[in-house]
Amino acid sequence: MPTKEIGVTTPVLEKTEPPAAPASAARVTIRGGAHLPRRRLSVPRSARRAAGPVGLVLLWFLASATGVLPESVLASPVDVARQAVELTKTGELPDAIAASGRRAATGFLIGGTVALSLSLLAGLFRLGEDVIDSSMGMFRAIPWVGLIPLFIVWFGIEETPKIALVALGVTYPLYFNIYGGIRSTDSQLVEAARMMGLGRLGLIRYVILPSALPGALVGLRYALSTAWLALVFAEQVNADAGLGYLMSNAQQYFRTDVIVLCLAVYALLGLACDFAVRVLSRRLLSWRASFDGEA
Repeated sequence: MPTKEIGVTTPVLEKTEPPAAPASAARVTIRGGAHLPRRRLSVPRSARRAAGPVGLVLLWFLASATGVLPESVLASPVDVARQAVELTKTGELPDAIAASGRRAATGFLIGGTVALSLSLLAGLFRLGEDVIDSSMGMFRAIPWVGLIPLFIVWFGIEETPKIALVALGVTYPLYFNIYGGIRSTDSQLVEAARMMGLGRLGLIRYVILPSALPGALVGLRYALSTAWLALVFAEQVNADAGLGYLMSNAQQYFRTDVIVLCLAVYALLGLACDFAVRVLSRRLLSWRASFDGEA
């Protein structure tokens, strides 16, 4: 019988070309004709973060050196650095930093304890919220700097009004951030924890407090910066030691170099506290995946 030929078609493979490299990517030719993308030089983040303050200091120096910024208005950074060396040698600057640090630490501990206690009561219990939160919102509207005359009447002119002012300035940012963190806990996590048999203490320990931790750390950063800000005002009230005392004496003699030096020390102390909280946040919140900015 005649056989019928069957045609078999073989698929034709299309020649695919590798995707073209971006125009912005540099290429390096190595032996054998292969091309590898050249790694771009990147500036460390620490250098980028320091670029702003260093640039401001350089601009300040140029304005002082060229006479655009007279010395009677603002001392040059060279004079400020020279005054820092002299006050350090005499021991006045270290003693002032120690006195201010003691006031800030004591006020922060008192204000932090009060804020933590009130925020836990208001955040965990409805009765606590009804009693505490509205009162805190009312007192928050009062400018705490304006309470200095009242604190002097109540506590005198010694250390107590200064510490009380720092404690008051610390209380509000800590309270509202911890309270907001507690109340922003996902209700589905709470229900899942209850279904797994967690009691009230276990729910607070393993679900609510970890959820409130990011807000608490943000409040801690605000509270530390507010503590130093409150101390600037507090140490203007009959202080016999501290950075504010140096500033008051310098104001009487129009010593802008000492005033700027004390302000710079306040800023550096606040920056050091902020850096410590950032490091603490990375360690305590390592379990949380969050957006860290575009490269």
